[in-house]
Amino acid sequence: MKNLNLLLLFLLSLTLISCGSNSGKKISDFSLSLIDSNAEFQLGETLEVAVKNPKNREIDSVQFYFEDHLLEKSDKTSASLQLKDQKLGNQNIQALVYSEGKTDSIQISLKVFNNNPPEIYTYKIINTYPHDQNAYTQGLEFYKDTLYESTGQYGNSSLRKTNFETGEILKKVDLADRYFGEGISILNDKIYQLTWNEGEGLIYDIADLNQITSFKYNQSKEGWGLTNDGEKFYKSDGTEKIWILNGTTLAEESFIQPTTHRSISTQLNELEWIEGKIYANTYQKDGVAIINPKNGAIEGLINFKGLRDKVTQHPDLDVLNGIAYNPNNKKIYVTGKNWDKLFEVEIIKK
Repeated sequence: MKNLNLLLLFLLSLTLISCGSNSGKKISDFSLSLIDSNAEFQLGETLEVAVKNPKNREIDSVQFYFEDHLLEKSDKTSASLQLKDQKLGNQNIQALVYSEGKTDSIQISLKVFNNNPPEIYTYKIINTYPHDQNAYTQGLEFYKDTLYESTGQYGNSSLRKTNFETGEILKKVDLADRYFGEGISILNDKIYQLTWNEGEGLIYDIADLNQITSFKYNQSKEGWGLTNDGEKFYKSDGTEKIWILNGTTLAEESFIQPTTHRSISTQLNELEWIEGKIYANTYQKDGVAIINPKNGAIEGLINFKGLRDKVTQHPDLDVLNGIAYNPNNKKIYVTGKNWDKLFEVEIIKK
């Protein structure tokens, strides 16, 4: 797959630079059109695409690609694809048109939505624990029954090791004033902490919370939420993309776009990996999305409306933000920015 992607990128760049009629000096004589469609599809449907050739140039062959995969069901100037397990969101069909000794690279945009609406869930409070009211919670994660937390705000960001049952801060590391702390994730005895606008993540030894090193963001400009599946990281940045990072190099290798049956979501903030799914809260909202990490489908929505009303009301109180799953007891905990309570909750299907 990686070799195919590299080959495709090489071919596309080669045609753009050297021989294509759309190399920047002239608009291509060809274009793509979607047959009988307004460029919006759902899984299960079939898309059909064709090359438009108004100048009747002699076409030798055409190669069609979706998600960098070569489409097999194609003839000389058209192709079709039944959407089954493809990634959702904003996508493109690309085509390489070989004609009269030249190669043109053309594409057309489309949207792919899930074929089912998300299941709707509510919650039940099982237990309530104290939480530092001064913690502007950005990231929350359990490791061996101990809760780790990242807090934000310039000049007040930190990484914390806490006793979630008592609210006691066992160890606290303050970030430099130039950093705005964001999401965290723990993998292979290391804590990975994002910063917001600094384009940099920080890596700590979990044993003593000493910073070991740092890493730079690649294509994404901001750091919001972070989680992992035991091998790869998933990183939100406020856009419609959740980036998939190499667990060793931290390179952003691909992405998914959280998508329902009719919309593509943005502003997804704190992330948590729970039983094979990504749980993500939407910034400034009371909802948490349950996302399929393979294609981005939003399969469920949890409505946490009313939870904020159950904490102490004060001037600095802010939004829901903070989801933690303890795999040892299979329990889910949530809190928010400057909330004085941490809630153990049961998720209930409506």
